[in-house]
Amino acid sequence: MTTTAAPRADTSLPLTPAQHLRNISAAVRVSFTWLGVRKTLTPEQKSQAAESFGAEGDFLSARKKLLDTTHSAYKDVTAVRGRTVAFWKSLTLPFPEPGIRLIRQEQIDVFNHQMVSFRTELQTAVARLDDHYGELKSAARRRLGDLYNVSDYPPSLRGLFDLAWEFPNIQPPDYLLQLNPAIYEQEKARIAGRFEEAVRLAEQAFVNEFAGLVSHLCERLSSDVNERKVFRDTAVTNLVEFFSRFRQLNIHSNDQLDELVGQAQRLVRGVEPQALRANETLRQHVATQLSSVQAVLDGMMVDRPRRNLLRNRSKEGGES
Repeated sequence: MTTTAAPRADTSLPLTPAQHLRNISAAVRVSFTWLGVRKTLTPEQKSQAAESFGAEGDFLSARKKLLDTTHSAYKDVTAVRGRTVAFWKSLTLPFPEPGIRLIRQEQIDVFNHQMVSFRTELQTAVARLDDHYGELKSAARRRLGDLYNVSDYPPSLRGLFDLAWEFPNIQPPDYLLQLNPAIYEQEKARIAGRFEEAVRLAEQAFVNEFAGLVSHLCERLSSDVNERKVFRDTAVTNLVEFFSRFRQLNIHSNDQLDELVGQAQRLVRGVEPQALRANETLRQHVATQLSSVQAVLDGMMVDRPRRNLLRNRSKEGGES
């Protein structure tokens, strides 16, 4: 049987950002099992509720809340989910496939270790929530009245909240090369296109986040004393955290963005929030310099879709 070897890439050519991203990344998906705490009313219950408004039941949508989500034990459970999602996003870049993001291969062990820790935290928080389950059901019985239905409530909450993660393969399978080289090449081209889109999504996400942080800090550093707003440490620390994440995840697809981030980083390096509150000269200097960065970022946010559109039209014209 004759097999066809995959064509070798020309290593003499520099890698594009998309090719570089593909070489250093793995796909990662995070998912949750989560107990629903709202339930749609039965047709009879909707009709009964509609009568009080003089409405028809078929034109009313209504749900009942099974548990008090403001209870501290429930908040502890949702807090673990929030930290998990924040951590996942902090180490990854977007990918144009629902539920999947890209992680650098050398970060997989760190990611996996932390996710194990988050799962343990979640299980512990759910166990505490289950300890309060009886009082939560009693409170629901009082608040729901005739809408309370014991069958809506499982015997225990343990096992009804969970966290899972996986590293799905997003590369064309090797066996496809043996079965049908033409389809294999089509899959390679399709996936290459996905990584091109991933580069665009990453660049867009960085620009949007950076612009928001710079705009927020500029607003807080306004030199008009009468309109000056509360200046919190996070206006600076969030920007510093962005610099760190950008340095870790940046794929250098946009020289202008790299320069702007470097410019802003040099500007706030070593500057403490308290110094910006106390030193008016420093405050005005940082505000003025950041305003120039913000102006360029605003232009990038406006121009980017047009540049993409023009590029696409150019490609279409060349292929005709």
